Amino acid sequence: MHYLDVALERIALSRGDTRVLQGVTWRVRPGERWCLLGHNGAGKTQLLKILAGDVWPAPHPRSRRIYRFGGERLEQPLGLKERIAYVGAERQDKYARYGWNLTVEELVGTGLFNTDIVLQRPDRAGRRRVNAALQRFGLRGLARRRLMRLSYGERRLALIARALVGRPRLLLLDEVFNGLDATHRERLMRVIESLKRSRLPWVLAAHRREDVPDSATHVIVLEQGRVKYAGRRNEAILRRALRYRTLQYCNSEDAPSRRIAILQSPVPATPLLVLRNVDVFVDHHPVLHDINWTLAAGEHWAVLGRNGSGKSTFLKLLYGDLPPALGGHVERAGFARGTHIEEFKRTVGFLSPELQSEQAREDSTVADIVVSGRHASIGLNEPASPGERRAVRRWIEFFGLQDWVERRARELSYGQLRRVLLARAMAASPRLLLLDEPCTGLDASTRAVVLAHLQRLAEAGVQLVMATHHPDDVVPAINRVLRLQRGSALPGAP
Repeated sequence: MHYLDVALERIALSRGDTRVLQGVTWRVRPGERWCLLGHNGAGKTQLLKILAGDVWPAPHPRSRRIYRFGGERLEQPLGLKERIAYVGAERQDKYARYGWNLTVEELVGTGLFNTDIVLQRPDRAGRRRVNAALQRFGLRGLARRRLMRLSYGERRLALIARALVGRPRLLLLDEVFNGLDATHRERLMRVIESLKRSRLPWVLAAHRREDVPDSATHVIVLEQGRVKYAGRRNEAILRRALRYRTLQYCNSEDAPSRRIAILQSPVPATPLLVLRNVDVFVDHHPVLHDINWTLAAGEHWAVLGRNGSGKSTFLKLLYGDLPPALGGHVERAGFARGTHIEEFKRTVGFLSPELQSEQAREDSTVADIVVSGRHASIGLNEPASPGERRAVRRWIEFFGLQDWVERRARELSYGQLRRVLLARAMAASPRLLLLDEPCTGLDASTRAVVLAHLQRLAEAGVQLVMATHHPDDVVPAINRVLRLQRGSALPGAP
């Protein structure tokens, strides 16, 4: 079986006024398995998209992409794109954006024909391949479930199963372990490790050491859009690329984040939130069952559970994006029953993968994205006033975004946009932050800074409710744990 050999020579790329890649020379050969490393904004996702043929590099007479396949040599990926499988957050978000709510079985089946929607049905041999892929990824029990009913992590596994069922000749995986619980991470790692039995070349972008497969043969490290290292796997290189690095804006005694007067929230006399006998249905299917829960003064909660247990649904319920079923009640301190939910939302900070997907599609500047948090809106209906810009300036400084305020969302990496959305969540100086996997897509340095900021906010009186799969992302302020299993609450302890 033939596999793709791809060579890049002196590749450059810009997004808006920002130079993302410059002078990149690199080659991926059959049988090579590459780990792609670099800090947020280094250019990892854009480099994968150039390999996939989804993004065109800046024109230059000395710049080339060379694809070798089955004795042919091409300088454009046209005609070869269907042989390249690319899975990443943006590709996953596209299904929600266009409403392609396929069943898992249909989704995986489209990989046989490299289509996004069902245009033809697989034959008997194709159905066997689909069933084998579903079994391999532990998705057999979800085969008839619609994509939008899956958790974020379950969707990720389904898309990787789709990619592999098409028998690609080059596999590109962009932070694919994000959002996976321990069981699904282990299953995906076993699948990736099993690929070493073939000569299928793959490139996997990662930010965490545990996301680097043992079978990786090579490492490429990007730094500010340039190749810092590309060669055989080297443990010293891995450690340096993935280790914590103190960021200047957080380390300096003169840093803005140290000079800001942090919000001091008054301690409420009554619990901030109370859930009584709450069930939640999504698309007429039960997701949460008989939830009774209270967020009292001084409490900070971690919400834990496997993919599909209902964590994201729980946070959406608290925020008001999902209502309780008849017979259940949500009590919000200071908001009488019947108050429009938008009034409550303007007092709460919220962050989720779906929110990031929506914001990424907006043509807004970083400054306007942060201001939109004061209105709990996607985009702004009218230009931000000078007063609004002054009000959010401290949060822009707090999260170290001063150099990005005029950049557009599309010019930021996934991790950079996550930092912007954290600033957006604080724009209205809320007393409650609801965070769904807040550290997803963050490199080690940025993750350490963000967690330090969250701890500082908690100490200043902002209450946290955060869902995570990584114990290392639970800040010391967390003093309560809610464990969800198949939509039901289990007793837990901090």
